[in-house]
Amino acid sequence: MTDFNPAHARLFPAQGLSLGLMTPVAAHGLADPHEARRIARLADDLGFAALWTRDVPLMVPQGPDATASALDDPFLWLGMLAAATERIVIGTAAIVLPLRQPLQVAKSALSLDRISGGRFVLGLGSGDRPEEFAAFGEDLQSRAATFRERWSLLHAALSPEPSERAPVMQATGGYHVLPAPARRIPMLVVGTARQSLQWIAREAEGWATYHREETAQEGRIGLWQQAQAQRGGAPKPFVQSMLLDLQADPAAPAEPLPLGLKVGRDGLRDYLLRVHAQGVAHVMFNLVDNGRPMDEVLREIGEQILPDTPR
Repeated sequence: MTDFNPAHARLFPAQGLSLGLMTPVAAHGLADPHEARRIARLADDLGFAALWTRDVPLMVPQGPDATASALDDPFLWLGMLAAATERIVIGTAAIVLPLRQPLQVAKSALSLDRISGGRFVLGLGSGDRPEEFAAFGEDLQSRAATFRERWSLLHAALSPEPSERAPVMQATGGYHVLPAPARRIPMLVVGTARQSLQWIAREAEGWATYHREETAQEGRIGLWQQAQAQRGGAPKPFVQSMLLDLQADPAAPAEPLPLGLKVGRDGLRDYLLRVHAQGVAHVMFNLVDNGRPMDEVLREIGEQILPDTPR
């Protein structure tokens, strides 16, 4: 199989643990592009492995306080961050594939990979907001099958292997989206996308899922490892997102949050070492705005925690 682009090795160091950030970082309303570029450069300089962003097609109020997220187009957003940085990986977590035309996603992915110098990772999900499916004219109940169908065509369009690109030629009447990439762009499933773990282990380059209590997460990792054992071949990485409220007191004890932790740096360091021992390869932090200057939070992670993560 063709080698992966440079993003794969940066994101998934052999036997190591890497850390990334969900962007925009702790933004309220539409993010300031100037500030986002500055934060991206700081994260790059500090040694974070990745900058991630979500795909939110419509501002649909959600949650107990009925707030609506306002996020820029993920591909344009990541293009901006790629231009502002040099080493850090840029990734989607996740593009809602049943709401997007796969050849258009392929065009954006191939362009971002080329623009960034091979620093792009494509995470894909199935979506779950009925309002968005209705607005885009897609069937919510069929999204699992739609995801598989569009994944197949997208995978073919992104493949560097001529033997794998035939579905694109059939779909387009013999025309390429862009020239084939020199190296494979990693494709991750985010959440389950309503697929079996066996399907994900076979089709994707890795699985990204959500923070859970440690015992529950260990069970999920075990199921992922079983699915890979059934598939055979080299192990594929497990990625975990995590809401993080990093306290100024380094010794502040860990308190559970929905999908994350409120904790000081000592407890966070210990937590990361434990989940890595369970099988986590990458953690993407969704930072909580708790009043601390964001530069201070990023520097604390970059200077006090990153050096102690397994490499």
